[in-house]
Amino acid sequence: MAALGSGSRESGGSVRGSSPTINDVARVAGVSKKTVSRVINDSPLLRVETRQRVELAIAELGFVPNLQARGLAMGHNSLIGLIHDNPNSQMVLGVQQGILEAIRDTDFALVVRPVDRGSPGMMDDVRRFLERQRLFGVMLLPPISENDLLARHCAELGCRYVRMGSARLDADAHCVSSNDAEAVAAATRHLIVRGHRRIGLVAGPHGFRSAKERRAGFEAALNEANVALPRSLIAQGDYRFDSGVIAGSRLLDQVPPPTAIFACNDEMAAGVLHAARQRDLAVPRDLSIIGFDDTPIAAHVWPPLTTVRWPIQAMGQAAARKLLDGSSDAPAPPSVFPSKLIVRGSVADLEVGP
Repeated sequence: MAALGSGSRESGGSVRGSSPTINDVARVAGVSKKTVSRVINDSPLLRVETRQRVELAIAELGFVPNLQARGLAMGHNSLIGLIHDNPNSQMVLGVQQGILEAIRDTDFALVVRPVDRGSPGMMDDVRRFLERQRLFGVMLLPPISENDLLARHCAELGCRYVRMGSARLDADAHCVSSNDAEAVAAATRHLIVRGHRRIGLVAGPHGFRSAKERRAGFEAALNEANVALPRSLIAQGDYRFDSGVIAGSRLLDQVPPPTAIFACNDEMAAGVLHAARQRDLAVPRDLSIIGFDDTPIAAHVWPPLTTVRWPIQAMGQAAARKLLDGSSDAPAPPSVFPSKLIVRGSVADLEVGP
């Protein structure tokens, strides 16, 4: 892991031609090395005159603190960790963008750590990572964020953590969540009011809370409208494009086929669109499709997908702010981020023949 600060040394005497050290600053300012460290760490336990003298010496010498060494001395690094095991690369990228926005213009940097939630050694792997990196804080993405034991590991190691989920997973200080069930119910009602009654579902992978919440919202909307959901109209996916093609093919091979399909993410919805094209079905004339996430793929396919916008970037930004809030006077960021339906061109009124 590369150091975040400059290559300046913070111990020992300076060498001719080398960068100034903390000892040089202490000598020029006429104070102790410990006093210089307090100025660097913004300690309030200093007189204004002393602080100004040290800051002047820092400026004159061109001293740049080594933030990595500074963080280690304080028991942590200036690093925010992002730990995930998620097949949806667009979702991970969106969260990264949110975190980077939150830490812009700060001394913090982001380090990303993929893990294998199916590995028996995952917990040990994460523990070693946290102990080795001494992170300032860590964000846990679903589905591993749903693991209470993992959250306890973070707490035991003294590492700040925030969990992201499709439903509330923890206290507000440790959680950002969305309202997936309600959002999917609204998307399903959008199909129902446009005349669709035979509606298929491409479900998300087993073990994901998001898949459970989205299916629950889908079924709730059908139940309240007294619309049947035969088992044959449910196909399993894994949040990847290829699984959407396979699941979409299975649903479209039913007799009669569904007139609309809700897929639990955009990658799988794009796969359903591909399966429809393989059968010379026109979307939305012959088949209506709705996805979830509103990742770039939703707007880039043709027709553009109607989808549920999951505010993953805003959630990532809020999670990072929660991690940094210990030293900030800013208002606490929200914990719940409602999703909303984005209507594009992949849904049409059901045309009933004579």
